[in-house]
Amino acid sequence: MTEISERYRRNAALFTSRVEAVPADRWDDQSPCDEWVARDVVDHVVNSSGMFLGFVGRELPAGPSVDDDPLGAWANARDAVQAGLDDDAVAKAEFDGFSGRSTFEQGVNRFLCPDLVVHTWDLSRATGLDETLPADEIAATMEGLSGFDEKMMRQPGVFGPKVDAPAGADDQTKLLAFLGRRV
Repeated sequence: MTEISERYRRNAALFTSRVEAVPADRWDDQSPCDEWVARDVVDHVVNSSGMFLGFVGRELPAGPSVDDDPLGAWANARDAVQAGLDDDAVAKAEFDGFSGRSTFEQGVNRFLCPDLVVHTWDLSRATGLDETLPADEIAATMEGLSGFDEKMMRQPGVFGPKVDAPAGADDQTKLLAFLGRRV
């Protein structure tokens, strides 16, 4: 197990706990992402997992659809990514990514781990669940994403424009404002 594998495992467990807790009648509730409902947040995370596996010649195993079984679809994607991270050959497999040459585990660390943090909050906000994020992941996510080029981050389908955090805001609120979320 590497530090990245463990980081992914922790963030995936947090996201899983929220997916498990979504009441059945809340899957169509609006998320903080303008064009997505709660189910779409899970769909995005599942599709992003498949995209990163695809970068290294892997794919998601057949599993349930997010429409029929959001938790099952997410668990299938989560387990496939975790298996890739836990297999040294897959973890170290290289691809040409958004920010140059990378390995699967580096891509997971730079994109999928922060994505899980942000979308844990999105899903929680949409469905009335606990919105608290781990302090260490708030800091790591802010540090990791703040280095991305503004042009890369602020395009449609990625992150919205930054919003001003209120005076005296905590680190979670500052991160969410940086990512265009209104708290």
